[in-house]
Amino acid sequence: MTLSELYCAIDGDYSQALRILRVDKLIDKHIRRLPTNTLFSSLSEAGRAMDASSIFENAHALKGVCSNLGLVKLAGLASQVCDEFRPGNPRTMTDEEVAARLKDIDALYRKACEGIGEYEKSNQ
Repeated sequence: MTLSELYCAIDGDYSQALRILRVDKLIDKHIRRLPTNTLFSSLSEAGRAMDASSIFENAHALKGVCSNLGLVKLAGLASQVCDEFRPGNPRTMTDEEVAARLKDIDALYRKACEGIGEYEKSNQ
C-alpha cells in the first residue's frame, strides 16, 4: 500500500499532506504516529466530563495535527468542536450535539488507525 492509497482508504487528502510536509518520508513518519497520539483519548475524556477548557484545548490541537496530516474530515469536525468551546464564543450546540460530533471524530479516528495499521503491515 502506498501513502496515496492509504489516504484514499482513510478519506484523507494526500496532496494537502504533501503540500505541508513536503516529502513522503515526513508524511510516513507522522501518519504512523497518529494511533499513539493522546489527543484523541484526551478529547474523549474531556467530552465525557463536558470540561469546556479541556475540550477546546484538545480539539484545537487535534485540528492542527489533522490539518497538517491532510486528514481534512477529522480536522473539520475538530474545528467545529473547537469553535463551540472557544473562549468568548457563545455555545450553539447542545451537549448531545457535541457528544455526537465527538462520536464522529472517534469513528474517523478509528478508521484512520485501521488504515494506518494496514499500511504499516504492507510496508514492513
